[in-house]
Amino acid sequence: MAGPIPASLASQAFPEDLPLPTDSEPAQRTPEAPVFPSLQNNDQSSRASTEVPLVSTRLGEADNDDEAAVAKPFVRAASPDSGAPRAHTAMPDKDDKTPDRLAYKMHKFNLYETASRYYIVGVDVSEKWYRILKIDCTGDGSELSMTDDKIVYSLKQMNQLLDTIDHGNRGTGGIKLRCTTWGLLGFIKFTGPYYMLLITKKSTVAMIGGHYIYQIEGTELVPLVPSRFKTDSRNTEEQRFLGILNNLDLTRSFYYSYSYDVTRTLQHNVTHERENLAKGQFTASEDDLNSMFVWNDYLLQPAVKALRDPFDWCRPIIHGYIDQAALSIYGRTAHITVIARRSRYFAGARFLKRGANDLGYVANDVETEQIVAESLTTSFHAPGPRLYCSPQYTSYVQHRGSIPLYWTQDTTGVTPRPPIEVNLVDPFYSAAALHFDNLFERYGAPIFVVNLIKSKERQPRESKLLDEYTDAINYLNQFLPVDKKIIHKAWDMSRASKVRGGDVIGNLEVIAESVLNTTGFFQNGDGETSPMSAQNGVARTNCIDCLDRTNAAQFVIGKRALGHQLHALGIIEDITVEYDTDAVNLFTHMWHDHGDTIAVQYGGSQLVNTMETYRKINQWTSHSRDMIESFKRYYNNSFLDSQRQEAYNLFLGNYIFAHGQPMLWDLATDYYLHHANPRDWSNKAGKGYINWYTPESLEERKLPPLVPLSCSVRARPVEFFDDYWLEYYRPSTLSSFPKMFAYKMNSTIKYIPFKSTQDGRYDLSPFRVRTDADTHAESKKHRRGVSLMAQGGSPLYQQEGVDDDTASIASGQTASRGIQRWLQMSAPQGRAPHPFHKAAFPPTQVEEAASERKNSTMPEKSEKSKSAQWTFQKAVIESLNPTVEEHEEADYVQYIKHPQQMPLVTSTDTPVDVDASEYQEYISGDWQAEGLMVTGDEEEIALYAEMLKVGENPLTVTEEDGPKKRYKAYRKWLRGKSFFKQQPLD
Repeated sequence: MAGPIPASLASQAFPEDLPLPTDSEPAQRTPEAPVFPSLQNNDQSSRASTEVPLVSTRLGEADNDDEAAVAKPFVRAASPDSGAPRAHTAMPDKDDKTPDRLAYKMHKFNLYETASRYYIVGVDVSEKWYRILKIDCTGDGSELSMTDDKIVYSLKQMNQLLDTIDHGNRGTGGIKLRCTTWGLLGFIKFTGPYYMLLITKKSTVAMIGGHYIYQIEGTELVPLVPSRFKTDSRNTEEQRFLGILNNLDLTRSFYYSYSYDVTRTLQHNVTHERENLAKGQFTASEDDLNSMFVWNDYLLQPAVKALRDPFDWCRPIIHGYIDQAALSIYGRTAHITVIARRSRYFAGARFLKRGANDLGYVANDVETEQIVAESLTTSFHAPGPRLYCSPQYTSYVQHRGSIPLYWTQDTTGVTPRPPIEVNLVDPFYSAAALHFDNLFERYGAPIFVVNLIKSKERQPRESKLLDEYTDAINYLNQFLPVDKKIIHKAWDMSRASKVRGGDVIGNLEVIAESVLNTTGFFQNGDGETSPMSAQNGVARTNCIDCLDRTNAAQFVIGKRALGHQLHALGIIEDITVEYDTDAVNLFTHMWHDHGDTIAVQYGGSQLVNTMETYRKINQWTSHSRDMIESFKRYYNNSFLDSQRQEAYNLFLGNYIFAHGQPMLWDLATDYYLHHANPRDWSNKAGKGYINWYTPESLEERKLPPLVPLSCSVRARPVEFFDDYWLEYYRPSTLSSFPKMFAYKMNSTIKYIPFKSTQDGRYDLSPFRVRTDADTHAESKKHRRGVSLMAQGGSPLYQQEGVDDDTASIASGQTASRGIQRWLQMSAPQGRAPHPFHKAAFPPTQVEEAASERKNSTMPEKSEKSKSAQWTFQKAVIESLNPTVEEHEEADYVQYIKHPQQMPLVTSTDTPVDVDASEYQEYISGDWQAEGLMVTGDEEEIALYAEMLKVGENPLTVTEEDGPKKRYKAYRKWLRGKSFFKQQPLD
């Protein structure tokens, strides 16, 4: 039971010159009670719900999860009587925080400042319990002084505490609200004071097991200096460090979660939780973070040193790509989630970070996980309750990374493709050994290497690395067990894509199937009522940059895994999904975004070669796009990568300022920032050249079996272990389906044409192939002919056989579009579209359509397009059977008859400016007797005859042609004169 506030705790939050308030109220909660009120109507829940005002704490409900993207501060009540008693609920003893472990998770924060301190007030996701963190700004800046009082307050109590702090600092301006944030990213220091990095804006990108994953949309860097302190603008070094840090845009592709460990795979998270349940242990998710993917690890170190539980306030973030979409199958919904995690080790730009470093970390190391889950239930738990045993979750993990050898490319010139150099030939392949040992530790065995670099080149470039890489794998394999050896599949994908008739996708499909058979995939379950399996090993794909070819190969492997995952969930009968289906189009769109994002992060531009390039569709549009992206990548690699690399080195802590050392911008190379000191590395005791791997990592990975829970564990509610219901369903909050993230995400439902579903002739399956041939074959089953639409939407004429809306609106550029869209004509403004020919349509329908057009004053654009739409079959019929109207036929007959039957002049008056004799002689018809024969003197007849002669080579200009007038004019035109006025041309 909590008594009065201990002086040691209260003095940390209250100013020293104020008397400490006493607690005359009984304790509100016991250490054994759940932190959040349960859904049952018992005394405890009613007691918790009556002591906290809920109305004043709710946030704006404009976002998809009923939260605004920009955090709003909680409403402070009026200042209470200073003499009124205050109640504070102390947390359990620090050595036992298990019962109330979820209360420590702060979800939103208010940053207050006084003249000498910052106060961070955090509220949990239920917005009922508050905590406060004090940061002292009066020190010399060498150390970060922070204090967490470990006391939980209600809203009323927190208002009283802030009013007390305000009263104590009234002489220096009181307490002011600086900003409201969604979390702390950490602290960083250059040459002066510490800076605090805060999340000011976020957006929801995915939901896994009821746990939201957010993308950072806005940040703020707050200097930890007194409010009246002015920064020294003359400190150019400090300003330059700040400028370098600003080159790293934290609002693009950085993600975090409050309750789900995004640094680990789903298989690892589920296995870890099930092992802890079997042991009766309960640990927070931050206790098992994968440091490789925590990009703000360096910024978190000051908080780790100053606080016992830094992750109660700070959020670890990952860098990469996350996207989620819904697959609708006749009412059943499956969520596809793609998560890419970029390693912070040996991270950098394309030409500046190649190969591997001394510790075995490779450049462009990205772990990509695809989670396919059927949304029958939200959580990871099965009924029973069988915790973390839901059979509706599957996962598959892939890996990409640079070739683990010591190789670089010289970027001093401006060559788009610098030569490749192997810097160090290690006969024992130490870097590759460390790298593969790390892969064994992360994913198990075996490792399936898909090597896509070129094998034959006129000027050896990539092929240099192929031989060296092959030798490295052969050397390492001789010490591995037979069933755990590294599988190396080398295939020149670039050459296959350029050869006429080369089947790139077919070969990749064969490789993908062998990969899936080797590694398997993760499927959760209890092993009794539902099967369960674990993934052992990983597919490691690489080309020279690990961007374009690698993304295409990983997409094909992921597509194969998608079929296996859907089959395991009981959604499809087969284990494969076909191209040009709504499901694969949606998956392709996600992987294109994934590849573009990874390419921008490493290469500076989006993918140069997409799946359209390798599938050889949309050749013209894809070629133009590929050229533009090549130019962008070349420009970024030549001029902007060095700035990006400096920002990476500063943010990741590869460079730390120290007196007596050169500045970051003065370094000729950052080689020693990413490689170990040669003396320390050589003296370090390694595992050996033969026993280079860890035997424990080669053991088969299995999911822990379902064990009965102990009585103490079984007595606790599910929300004690997993608070998904509190974050996803938001109790006591008014919400609606359109605002929920699950109902707003991209889905295959959006690709279905609405009109076709109304007619009842559209196959709603997302696994139906949508091609032109399939569309035409399906349309013939229903109607034959053409349908010409009037402006109002009513058919002018229908001919059997053509479906007006049969093609699916497919995703992205891989859509199969019908030829009807090419033959849409837009009518001129104010004029009705031409109704083809009257003879082809019944007169009554034409008249009805004309009357409808007269009655409609403001036709819509869609109506105009429908009235002007015709089909390819109609165009063929009209071209083979041309028909004209009567007045058109009369005009044509009159035109093709002899000119003498056509009136040349419609008036009997003779123009004044015409020679009367010549004019009258022409119209009188005297020339008709002589016919069309040429009349004149002999010289004119000879000239006319000469003009009619055609030489053997009529296009060759001879010397005899020189004096002729037309050739003189041509020579003048070549010199810049006009043909007619003989004036200089523009």
